[in-house]
Amino acid sequence: METNAVIRYDGQVMWDSPAITKSSCKVDVSYFPFDGQQCRLTFGSWTYNGNQIDLLNGLDTGDLTDFVENVEWEVLGMPAKRNVITYGCCSEPYPDITYTLLLKRRASFYIFNLLLPCIMISFLAPLGFYLPADSGEKVSLGVTVLLALTVFQLLVAESMPPSENVPLIGKYYIATMTMITASTALTIFIMNIHHCGPGAKPVPKWAKKFILKYMAQLFFVYEVGESCKSPKQQLGHLPTVQVVSGRAGQQYRVCTKTQCLCHHNSLLRNVEYIANCFRDQKAAQKQSGEWKKVAKVMDRIFMWIFFIMVFFMSMLIMSKAI
Repeated sequence: METNAVIRYDGQVMWDSPAITKSSCKVDVSYFPFDGQQCRLTFGSWTYNGNQIDLLNGLDTGDLTDFVENVEWEVLGMPAKRNVITYGCCSEPYPDITYTLLLKRRASFYIFNLLLPCIMISFLAPLGFYLPADSGEKVSLGVTVLLALTVFQLLVAESMPPSENVPLIGKYYIATMTMITASTALTIFIMNIHHCGPGAKPVPKWAKKFILKYMAQLFFVYEVGESCKSPKQQLGHLPTVQVVSGRAGQQYRVCTKTQCLCHHNSLLRNVEYIANCFRDQKAAQKQSGEWKKVAKVMDRIFMWIFFIMVFFMSMLIMSKAI
């Protein structure tokens, strides 16, 4: 656009040439959405050297009086600096004025739409350990949370420019998804322990002492009817009585407290078979109960471990916003 030049009596010439200047700068998204950018605008002459045209900045900062506020970026300042560069091809100096535009991203939109939902969803992952193993929803909860985080990860990828650097929120999402994947895998392992039947090996002695005794008391895991004040009551042994029959001196365990007065061998064998079945059933129930309690204690341990991990990860990402 052709404009007039204003010439003053002291030789000062002012030429106001309206123009829209477009520039580009390298964007570092390492701390997205809490990032700040520095865009440098350099003004100089390539056809005239410093001996012919000298450039001086009238102000130390750029004039932001007519700047229009942006909803995504906040301008922190625009300092100006005069540089004099001597290139290898020429001996004459070439001055230029470099304006550094300091930008800071407004992160409130990303906090309420991408970050807080992820934090709330990630706190659901440790609660999967608190679900009863017989509910059948432990693994489903972990998979659902993982799918929800995958959707948010896609939204983050769409809202940021392509870059080689992984943004901070992307690292948080990947760490959270890795943690939820690990919790789902541990849930499957613990459910396998919970469903150990009578055919499984008995609980090792070190597990009985360390998990069922110390860790169960530490994480307040008790069986039905058991509390921290009343120890678990041991089932008493069945009474042993001597039965006088054709085989003298043999002893049998019976299921009643009264003395059996039956003298028939067939009836005695039936009573003995019923008593043995009852004892085997009680032993199998006890063994299955021990494995279920081991699984419950491990559920409680991993629940608190993952709760602490989610809390510290959330505090770490939120501290960048302060």
